[in-house]
Amino acid sequence: MSTDTPLHSNTDLEKTPGSYLPDSLNPHGYQSLPDVLALASKKFADLPAFTSVGRTMTYRELNEKSDQFAAYLQNETDLVAGDRIAVQLPNVIQYPVVLFGAMKAGMIVVNTNPLYTPKELEHQFNDANVKALVVFANMAHNVGKIIAKTSIKHVIITEIADFHPPIKRLLVNSIVKYVKKMVPAYHIPNAMMLNDVLEKGKGKAVSKVACKPEQIAVLQYTGGTTGVAKGAMLTHANLISNMYQLSSRLKSIIGDTNEIYIAPLPLYHIYAFLIHGLTLLERGAHSVLIPNPRDLPGFVKELKKWRFTGFVGLNTLFVGLCNNADFKTLDFSSLKLTCSGGMPLTHAAADEWKRVTGCQVVEGYGLTETSPVVSFNPIGQERIGTIGLPVAETDIKIQGDDGEALPQGEAGMLCVRGPQVMKGYWNREEATRDVMTKDGFLITGDIAMQHPDGYLQIVDRAKDMIIVSGFNVYPTEVEDCLSSHPAILESAAIGVPDDKTGESVKAFVVLKANVDSLDAKALRLYCKENLAAYKVPKFVEVRKELPKTNVGKVLRRALREENA
Repeated sequence: MSTDTPLHSNTDLEKTPGSYLPDSLNPHGYQSLPDVLALASKKFADLPAFTSVGRTMTYRELNEKSDQFAAYLQNETDLVAGDRIAVQLPNVIQYPVVLFGAMKAGMIVVNTNPLYTPKELEHQFNDANVKALVVFANMAHNVGKIIAKTSIKHVIITEIADFHPPIKRLLVNSIVKYVKKMVPAYHIPNAMMLNDVLEKGKGKAVSKVACKPEQIAVLQYTGGTTGVAKGAMLTHANLISNMYQLSSRLKSIIGDTNEIYIAPLPLYHIYAFLIHGLTLLERGAHSVLIPNPRDLPGFVKELKKWRFTGFVGLNTLFVGLCNNADFKTLDFSSLKLTCSGGMPLTHAAADEWKRVTGCQVVEGYGLTETSPVVSFNPIGQERIGTIGLPVAETDIKIQGDDGEALPQGEAGMLCVRGPQVMKGYWNREEATRDVMTKDGFLITGDIAMQHPDGYLQIVDRAKDMIIVSGFNVYPTEVEDCLSSHPAILESAAIGVPDDKTGESVKAFVVLKANVDSLDAKALRLYCKENLAAYKVPKFVEVRKELPKTNVGKVLRRALREENA
């Protein structure tokens, strides 16, 4: 079901995923992502587009510098349209320059996590047959360890302050490298520095590359529903569609100018990529990039500089900030939108964020394979605990184990069909077939239910479900209960082997700073007031911190492996 616009035609439904771009989601007739920047740079030329580490870049400058990068790729290298270029950068303003420059040259961007180990880098680079790489100097040492085992021929390195004026650039880069010692020594033969590359491209013409919407724009690596990391092929049609699907849901609250959005989540992650790199950019907003949100004191210090109107985050970040004393003293009078995604939002986190900031959190849902947005809560009609309504031109189906659609109100596998659904997994036809139904739906791997009014609720990941004496226990429900306890900062629940019940629930909790200890028996009694007996944790373990991904998702898988 969709509420924003009429569903696409039956003819569209017969098209290959990733290949169609409905007119209703393309009012400007964009053919590619560079078209989005081209129009934005004309409409908002002198407005700020991105800020990071004290340096602000306008829309005009972003367009010009990305032209220089594209010109370098086309005129100074043997790279051709369709080649893959990996971008391994944190949230610095070099990222959008490289992103749009590579796409202007017709190349496919492979977003790469700066925190990857050499083994993970080697897998991704070889799987995508990457020919070029732009890497942050702080992480270049890991690339140096595996570069000879890949097909990469061109490496471009950038330092944190490369786009600052010369004196400040030298000072900041020197402090980071020699005083803070944050740039380990590396050896990458024939590597170029990004500023030198842009200088070589300056003044050279960019040959416009003919691009069709169905061509791949980004390879976004994900574990998918199972298995080894795979490259989701996201086309220009996918991303333009999703940009407008989200924009339509947010149109009542995002103006065309004077919007300042805080971007603590990495742009190489599809959630922030779609919101900051496309949706907000297309509307002329200003995104303040936070390179290291884990440094909460530094993060809050940066926030003090801005009268921000929007904030994009996820549950663990909301919890961490709301427990920071300095954060609570900030001026939130301009904040009108807080977006949550990437992981389930607990009631406790949402309530605390609203109490501290005065702003309601609006939750959405998506996954890498859907570019990523599937659903989002309508502004002013938010329902905490749900992921809102499907976005425009999107069909959803809740199916049972037999593949048949379930009645409304029953929990089952969430399946999605729409123009934002990926073209497939790169060079993995069998894996692609495994996640697609015969009638063109993507199987998400998430258990969901739909309420009578159309709102969707994610119950949990199918693979995370705990089965106690034949009863299904969803960790999210247990964690929501645990997180509402006044002594608990955050929590995670997993299933552990049990001779009597098959599995039992084990909870891992992190206590708030002002709490020294926790009575496990009292906590279980607390849970019994809110949960059925078989859902109550049999075991409780207090930890200083929980294992998390680089974007802050709790890694239940790591906890299961520890307790296997």
